[in-house]
This record gives sequence, structure tokens and C-alpha cells, in this order.
Amino acid sequence: MKAIWRLGGILGALAVLFALLSVPITPVQAQAQFGINWTAQFYNTTNLSGPIVATAAFPTGINKTWGTGAPTDGLNNPITGVNADNWSARFSSVQTFNAAPYNFVLTYDDGVRLFVNGNLVLDDFNGGTLRTKNVVVNLPGGNLTVVVEYFDSTLDATLQVSWIQVDLTAAATGAALQPTAIPPASGSVVRVNGLAIRTGPYLGATLVGVARPNNTYEIIARNESEGLFPWYYIKFGDDRFGWVSGRYLETSGDFSKVGSKGSVFDEIDGAPNVGVSGTSRSVLNVRVRPSTRVAVIDQLDWGATFQIIGRTRQDGKDFWYHIRFVNKNKEEKIGWVSARYVTARGNMNNVPVR
Repeated sequence: MKAIWRLGGILGALAVLFALLSVPITPVQAQAQFGINWTAQFYNTTNLSGPIVATAAFPTGINKTWGTGAPTDGLNNPITGVNADNWSARFSSVQTFNAAPYNFVLTYDDGVRLFVNGNLVLDDFNGGTLRTKNVVVNLPGGNLTVVVEYFDSTLDATLQVSWIQVDLTAAATGAALQPTAIPPASGSVVRVNGLAIRTGPYLGATLVGVARPNNTYEIIARNESEGLFPWYYIKFGDDRFGWVSGRYLETSGDFSKVGSKGSVFDEIDGAPNVGVSGTSRSVLNVRVRPSTRVAVIDQLDWGATFQIIGRTRQDGKDFWYHIRFVNKNKEEKIGWVSARYVTARGNMNNVPVR
């Protein structure tokens, strides 16, 4: 009887073991964190030298794409006294960690240093384009200081900081560690009831839709050619795309794959004559693109005539005209003028809307 009992026990144990081995191991999910209650000190130099010109709070983390403008705080408020270019900042906080290794992920343009628990763990305080780097740090657990030093030289400014706990138990059992990635880049409308969606990254491009608050829009690309604020190429509706100004867009997510993109306005300067002409009703600035924020390339006198080879539309009316003209130096040029001060002649149906 004892032998039978022992054999039954062995068979039962083997059954349990085979049952355990047959259970699929569920991938471990780790949530990316951005931290809370950051405080930043700003300098109008690129090396954290000189006087502190401003301080600001980032209560829900550092996840900012400032573009070419001056920096804003964690609530998207302007920070008075900080340059649009050639500035630096030191972001400090105390965060709570488990006793475990953590993978810190930073996306930035231009340079950063990362200190965790008083130790320098990432040093890339160099100029460069947008990039993402990560570093795994073993932490003792508890309330630890995290400091990020950052600088912006010229053009775009971006800084995103997050971390994910690495699960060693999962690794030991063979389970694949699958950290929850930072969500794709997205934006939501702030401070206005509606944000114009246009065919290009310019204030004068044709209006094709309106982005509303309380919605999240996927960001596909960016463009800084207008200068003052970046523009973002977003997806809206079922399968439509257009450009919105970054002035009223609060951005978040992973911008490491959001590259620069041109628009149709970069491709149409060779548009043909369609038999429509225009006459200026004022002295007109001719600009390189349909926006008052881009460069003036020439000026037309009152009564000047020119070809109209394209146009943009808004509120059912022509907004800007794409023109070909001969200037005072007998040079043929192409540019954009406000349609408000132009008398057009010819069949406007032949003029393409951009």
C-alpha cells in the first residue's frame, strides 16, 4: 500500500509539474513614467552659466516640444525672460523608485545630462538633431533625486524624459519584457475653441478642417519654415491629413520618429500660366509662401499687373494668390500676395486651389 501511495504521489506531482510547464508565460507589462513635481531653472546661456533668469514648474513630467519659440512651462504658459534660442535649464525632482533596475529614455534636441541619485548616468551635452537615448540604472529604492540638464542652441527645442522598471523576475523565468512604450506623438487643442487645419504649414494655406479641444490628433510630421511656431502634420477624421499651428497645440508622446516634412507649396513654383491676371490695389509685399510670417522677396507698386497661377481659399473666398510677375529690375519672379488687395481678371475656375 505504501508503494502504491508513493507512486500515486509521484504521479500527482508530475501532473502538477507538467501543468505548470504547459501554462503560457504572459509577457510582463511595465508602464512608462514621466515623474511629477519637477522644478526648472533657466539660463540665457547654453552651459548653465550666468544668472538664473526664470524658474518654472512641470507638475506632470518633462514632455515638451517647444519648436523654434521660447520655452513654456508644464502648463504651456510662456516663461518670461528666456531666449528663444541659446538657453539651458536644470530640471530637478524627487521621485519614488523600487529597488530594481530602471531603463531611462530621453528624447532631445540639442543636448542633455541625466543624474540619478547623485550619479551622472547619461552625458550627451552636445549639439545635434532630434535623437533618443536610453540607459539602464540599478536603483536602491526609495525617494531619489533625478536631475536633467538640458540646452537648446538654435532651431527646434525638444525634451522628453521617462523611465520604465526592468523586471528581472520575468527575465529569469524566460518571459519577454515588453515595456509599454511612450505613446506615439499626438496633440490636443488648448486655449482656443477650434484650430484651423490647412493644406500647408502657413497661415494663408487653404482651410480644410478644424481641430477641436477634447480630441487627440496623431502627429505625423513637423515643419518650421514659417519660423515663429512649428506646424504639425496631423491625421483627422477617418483618413484625412492637414497642418495645424503649434501655437495652440499641446503635444505629448514619442517624437523620435516625427521628422520634418515639406508640403505642396514647395512643389508648385513652376505652375503654368492659366490665362488669369491680377492688378494690385495697393503696394503689395510679395512673400515666398502664403503667410505674413515668411520672408518678403519683392514689392509690387499700386497698379502692377501679374499672372495668377494658384490660390488658397478660406471662408469661401480667395485668401492668397500665387503669382508670376516681372519686377522693376526686369526679373521674372514667383511669390505670394494677399488676395484682399488684388483685382483678378479671367476664369478663376482655371486657377488651382492649393
